Amino acid sequence: MINILSFLISSVLWVQVPQWSDDWSKCAVDVPDSSCHWYITAPDNTFGEGFDWASAPWFDANGLSDVPSIDKQTAIQKLQNKEAIFPGVLGFDDTVLPDVERAVLSRHNILLLGLRGQAKTRIARLLVHLLDEYMPIVAGSDLNDDPLQPLSRYALDLIAEKGDDTPIDWVHRDERYVEKLATPDVSVADLIGDVDPIKAATLKLPYSDQRVIHFGLVPRAHRSLFVLNELPDLQARIQVSLFNILQEGDIQIRGFKLRLPLDIQFVFTANPEDYTNRGSIITPLKDRIESQILTHYPKTIEIARQITSQEAQLTPEQKEKVKVADLLEIMLEQIAFNARESEYIDEKSGVSARLTIAGYENLASTAERRMLINREDSTQARITDFWGVVPAITGKVELVYEGEQEGSYTVAMSLLGKAIRTAFLDHFPNPDDVRPGEEKDPYGTIRTWFGAGNKLDLLNDSSDADYRKALDGVAGLKKLVDATVNNLNEDERYLYMELVVHGLAEFDILNKDILESSLTFRDLLANMLDEDDMFDGFNDN
Repeated sequence: MINILSFLISSVLWVQVPQWSDDWSKCAVDVPDSSCHWYITAPDNTFGEGFDWASAPWFDANGLSDVPSIDKQTAIQKLQNKEAIFPGVLGFDDTVLPDVERAVLSRHNILLLGLRGQAKTRIARLLVHLLDEYMPIVAGSDLNDDPLQPLSRYALDLIAEKGDDTPIDWVHRDERYVEKLATPDVSVADLIGDVDPIKAATLKLPYSDQRVIHFGLVPRAHRSLFVLNELPDLQARIQVSLFNILQEGDIQIRGFKLRLPLDIQFVFTANPEDYTNRGSIITPLKDRIESQILTHYPKTIEIARQITSQEAQLTPEQKEKVKVADLLEIMLEQIAFNARESEYIDEKSGVSARLTIAGYENLASTAERRMLINREDSTQARITDFWGVVPAITGKVELVYEGEQEGSYTVAMSLLGKAIRTAFLDHFPNPDDVRPGEEKDPYGTIRTWFGAGNKLDLLNDSSDADYRKALDGVAGLKKLVDATVNNLNEDERYLYMELVVHGLAEFDILNKDILESSLTFRDLLANMLDEDDMFDGFNDN
């Protein structure tokens, strides 16, 4: 009797646990994981391949409570732990993201409204990380049926037939994300579903039977996140098909109404409807979307730099061999800021962050190409390399009538010129505030050198040695940089020397001739005198 009692007590206090890893901290206890060990049975009612009761160790049952459970990564937990809910989304910490968090806590459907390139889709995709890592569904279900709350006829019949023996599948949260780009050709069948006549004929069922329906993307996103990008592009009659799902929770197919209380988190993205000619969001649909959140472009150059650096796709060779100075990164972002304020560019269409991302990639590639041509081991990007960035600008700005008259290339060069001007004034005195001939004129020596008829040629593909030699030839240039800008290395010194020359050209102190493969800087007055000499000779005849 005592032996029997001892056996019963020991069976309560101790449990034999299958183990394939020595580190319990890497394992969870509430979801199946064939790569780890478990004290519960796997979904297939086995203890896993290779398990042997004879060799399995013994563990105190109370010790199982020390095994860490899987982090559910919910919004509540992340807010309490002050963790980043949307990693990689920069510049929205005090504006957009708090609104999204409030909408999630309110269980609202969300409309992200903003111009192109404002991280709307990225925010939507990151919401999937707030879902539980694994979700149980009835195996073979098209609608991700909850085993305890089935919706589809398939799941109801299967559970009625097999009861507790109903097979269960585990769905990872990455599979609970459905995204659809709204285009004019999207149909109701794509989103909601349609009757499958072949299935109806095969099963000999009427069209009113749920089993003959081929469900669309929305019902299949049950218990998941559904993202519909560019909502205004969806035809108005198609937008109407979403009414019942958003409000009543049912769907209608071919006149047959199905009561399906779908559990879906809807996220819509759109440009402001007043800013597009493609379409608009119909008022009843907007009324059913509980939270409308406005996005915006980066408000500071520094945040914009972080975004560009994060998103630019450079090869390992480019990262290793091509150096892009902070000065050039700031100039690149300044181009985008200038574009958003330009009178030649349609502000309603916006200037995407993709402009600077593509521009950064082109800047690095231009420098890399020059390095390869000259068989150099490494190089630093120059201001002249910005001419390789122009294609990234012209294709990403939408011009107004005045801009079209000027031409996209001219507008791009104008934006670059303004960025050079801004960078120049950030480091050097304004030439307009200095009178030529004054004792404190910092540009006096440079003016005199160019005024003597000298010129500076900067070839687009010149080697680093030739580039430095050309800049060293300008009297007073290096002395000005050393006296004005502190803590520069050798490469940066020449970059700022180049900036001085470009800046003086922007302030009409020097003349800049842009050729296909080179830039030539010369005295502006000397050019004017040369033209006058030609006319004087003509008058003498």
